[in-house]
This record gives sequence, structure tokens and C-alpha cells, in this order.
Amino acid sequence: MHGVSSGFATTSDGVRLHYLEAGSGPDMLLVPGWSQTAAQWRHQIADFARTHHVVAVDHRGHGGSDKPDHGYRIARLSTDLHQLIHLLDLTEVVWVAHSMGCALAWSYWDLFGGDRLARLVLFDEPAVLVRQPYWPDGLAESLGALYGLGQIADVVTGLRDPRSDAEMLSTEFLDAMWTPAADEGDRQWVLAQNLLLPREYAGRLLLDNVMQDWRDVLPRITVPTLVIGGSDSVIPTAAARSVASVIPGAVVRILRERASHFAFWENPVAFNREVRAFLGTPVGGDGHQVSAWHRPNDAASPRHQGH
Repeated sequence: MHGVSSGFATTSDGVRLHYLEAGSGPDMLLVPGWSQTAAQWRHQIADFARTHHVVAVDHRGHGGSDKPDHGYRIARLSTDLHQLIHLLDLTEVVWVAHSMGCALAWSYWDLFGGDRLARLVLFDEPAVLVRQPYWPDGLAESLGALYGLGQIADVVTGLRDPRSDAEMLSTEFLDAMWTPAADEGDRQWVLAQNLLLPREYAGRLLLDNVMQDWRDVLPRITVPTLVIGGSDSVIPTAAARSVASVIPGAVVRILRERASHFAFWENPVAFNREVRAFLGTPVGGDGHQVSAWHRPNDAASPRHQGH
């Protein structure tokens, strides 16, 4: 991608995290979902780098990051991001999350509060993913909890069992995340990005992710928050409405066209428009979006001159 640099930051346990970086201005961190990569944010990097200092990260095991045999838990990945934010000296961060990236935001808040965070954008993740048999009628539907425990156990087993066709299972799992109109080349490219995370590690991380319940964290979030859902997504729109209803002051937007779980890729114009409206970045006289944010001395900061 033009104007995008690639870098590495090393965590406290010696894992090198790969990230993509572009632009200058207020800091924006793009946080991928389960088995996704920084490169999948290319449409957002190209757009928001005109007004922001954008960093998109590959989680441990993902993309171009190191692939250690440990740490495939939500708490460790959110700790990685906390360390990355400090290592790159990011401040007043706009955290834009897809899917599991939302769970990482909630884990981050649980562990570190709002340290260096200014705003959250949360796309397409329920606060609870696995239905519980003791719940009253209607609760799972209102939360958007779409998996049964046995169903997700089968997926995790298929990913981790060396005798299974984990690549075929991954293909079927991802196919549900697109609209029927999605380009086949895009599907294959995203599948290849997903397979950069070894399937054994993918299974470990998926299991830890789906077993979380973040409902006690959401009411404690104190930064402005935008929650986005998609009308065509495998994740019910009830999930976005439920999450937004308990985060103080949060706003919810439901995308309606090519609004799959990968709407930020299938319809980046609509996705980016909602984020920009939330950030208050109006269209300038040249037709480009202009950031309403201002932080003195950005131009003088070595961090914004590349590193």
C-alpha cells in the first residue's frame, strides 16, 4: 500500500508484533478480529491516514508477527496491545475494532482502564458469544449470542486435530462472514491471511474468545463509543444494540448495504463514513475529510516523522 510503512515492536515476553503505519495526526489503532490481519484494514488505512496517524497490528501468531507456542488468550493479546501503545507512544487513541478486536478492547478496559484511549469503535461482536442453557427465554437472542457450546467445541476440535482438514473447516467458517456478492478473489485472499495463524493456535484462541462474558465491563467504559452492526452479518444486529445499550452514552449504527461481518472490506465507504461522522471529521473544501482534532506539535514529534 502506498505510503504505508511496516514495523515491529517486542512485547515483554519477547514476541515481535508486526504493524502497519501511515499518516500523521491523532492516533488511531486498527485492531483485527480472530485470525485476521493488519492488511485486511487496507481500505481504512488508505482513508484515515489522510487525517490520522494510523497503526494496524498483527496479533501474536497472526500475519507477519512472531508465532510463539504460548499466549493465545484474550488477556495476553490485550496486554500485547497495551505494550504496543506504550512502545509507540500512542496517546488519546481511537481504537477501531472488528469482531474479536472488540473483546480485546473490553479486556483492555478491564485490565488497564482507559489508559491512553480517547474513543472506541466496536464493529460486530456480542458481549457473550455462547448461549447458556440456564438463561431465560429470549436472553440469547437479545444479546446476539449465536453459538451453542457443542457447536463451537466441534469447530475448535476441527482446528486443533491434526487429522482433520482444518483449512476446509476455516473456509466454511469464513464463508458465512461474506455476502453472496463478495468477490471470490477477496474471499481467497482473506482465507490466505487467516491461514497465516497456525490452526492449532487459532483453535486455542477461538476457544478462549468465545468463553468470555463481558457484560460486567461494558457499563464501566467512560470514553465516547460507537457500536456498529451489519444487517447481513452472521452476528445478529441485536448484538450491537445490546452492547450500545449498556455503555454509557454509546451510539449504535446498523449498516444496511453489503453489511456482512466483513462490511469494512465489502463496503468500506459506508463503514468509514460512520466512523468519520462519529469522530466529527467533516468534508473539506477539496472534497477530502478533514480532521476536527488538533494536537499541537504533531509535526515536530519524531514519532510522526517515521521510526
